[in-house]
Amino acid sequence: MSVKFETFLYLFENPDRYNVEETNFYFDDDPDETDHMIGYVGGYEKPYWAGVCDIPDGCEFMTAEELLTAKIYSGRSIKDRWEHLVLCNIGGLPAEKNLLLIHNS
Repeated sequence: MSVKFETFLYLFENPDRYNVEETNFYFDDDPDETDHMIGYVGGYEKPYWAGVCDIPDGCEFMTAEELLTAKIYSGRSIKDRWEHLVLCNIGGLPAEKNLLLIHNS
């Protein structure tokens, strides 16, 4: 099941409604298929985070839009590389199952 970037952004902009605490993905144009992690942890000034990116030890962001447009994946953002992004899990659940639940809610 494919998802539009705008829908993915909406999920991350509404973490109280959708569980995005721990989301992992890879880029299909990466020969190593490096597993990347992003997520949300409430109660912090910068609650959005990214791990396994161009920044050693990851980084944090104030908004979902900042997270998804930060050029931290080989100098490009998730938005820039969207056509190559393969979602594995959203909020710890298999992405396809989670997207079906969201679509039906």
